[in-house]
Amino acid sequence: MERIFQLLKQAQQGDKEARNTLVEENVGLVWSIVRRFTGRGHDPEDLFQIGTIGLLKAIDYFNADYDVKFSTYAVPMITGEIKRFLRDDGMIKVSRTIKDHGVCIKKYIQELSDLLGREPAPSEIARASGLSQEDVITAMEALSQVESLHQVIYQGDGSSIELMDKLEDGKDENEQVINRFFVRDMLKDLSPQEQKIILWRYFDQETQSQIARKLGISQVQVSRMEKKILQGMRTRYTD
Repeated sequence: MERIFQLLKQAQQGDKEARNTLVEENVGLVWSIVRRFTGRGHDPEDLFQIGTIGLLKAIDYFNADYDVKFSTYAVPMITGEIKRFLRDDGMIKVSRTIKDHGVCIKKYIQELSDLLGREPAPSEIARASGLSQEDVITAMEALSQVESLHQVIYQGDGSSIELMDKLEDGKDENEQVINRFFVRDMLKDLSPQEQKIILWRYFDQETQSQIARKLGISQVQVSRMEKKILQGMRTRYTD
């Protein structure tokens, strides 16, 4: 451990040899993470190169005061870099039809909000847009989840962390350790009902309609609560 910390300190002071040594010794770690993303239409070598960027960021920003092993810190950095690459290249895909409906719906939400002085219900949006209520809800949920996952909840050290980067993914023990601490910290200030909404929505991948039925409230109420919760998280972790 002490040797690794010394190499990190030297690398952060500009020692290229120490930096190269750290990269070489963690090649296996990068490949272990890359294997979790195979089968998504990208060459593993390309993902390895992207993962190495995350490793280099971990080398640059690691602090011994974090009281964790370097590998524990590096795993989410490497994973996050690969996830961002896949996301930007279309990992999170919404069908063209839903995208078109989303553009239409946003227009009517704005118009109806100005007219009614409140956020319109899906049935009102459906009547105004000519879409079915089911199509309206499907588009709202799909676009809402994509946008929410991209909420920046922490920014610093020259990089940002989005909500999607902190959700547990796969079985890697090191990553789960750091995620458990972070998620526990995020949820501790929420009410029991708010915790359920976030856990059901982003861990169990349930729709707002499914959650509404569980809680005995409307989908619109769940949507509003979700937005409020995520905004609160974003405020706490970016201030």
